[in-house]
Amino acid sequence: MVLYGKASKNYLLRGKNLLERLKAWINKVKKEIAVLWLASRDERTPTPALIMSSFIVAYVLSPIDLIPDFIPIIGYLDDVLLVSLGVSLAVKMMPNDLLEEFREKAVEISELPRSYAGAAIVIAVWLVTAVLIVSWLLDK
Repeated sequence: MVLYGKASKNYLLRGKNLLERLKAWINKVKKEIAVLWLASRDERTPTPALIMSSFIVAYVLSPIDLIPDFIPIIGYLDDVLLVSLGVSLAVKMMPNDLLEEFREKAVEISELPRSYAGAAIVIAVWLVTAVLIVSWLLDK
């Protein structure tokens, strides 16, 4: 199975049912997250790609979601949209030679750690949102 490049898009679409294509897409995103995790720890990564990679990795590895998954549809939609768009953007910001090197190293990674920094960011977003909502309600 080709995971990267134009051939991967053809693989995901060719002769497979929706569930099989979805599983292949999820596996590809998981591998790209490992690539971004490696990129976020390498000083050769350009600053914009480093910032985007770090943000996406912190969010994905955080034990807390921005919108909890138990909220129907929206709980999973934020993961799908934020993660897939963020991964795509971060990968496009990365130089090809570094990207290929990180992809080779990512094959060796069996498990990624939890990100408590990501959890702190999500909690901060929730707190700021709560303060803004309360202040808006008190102004009425």
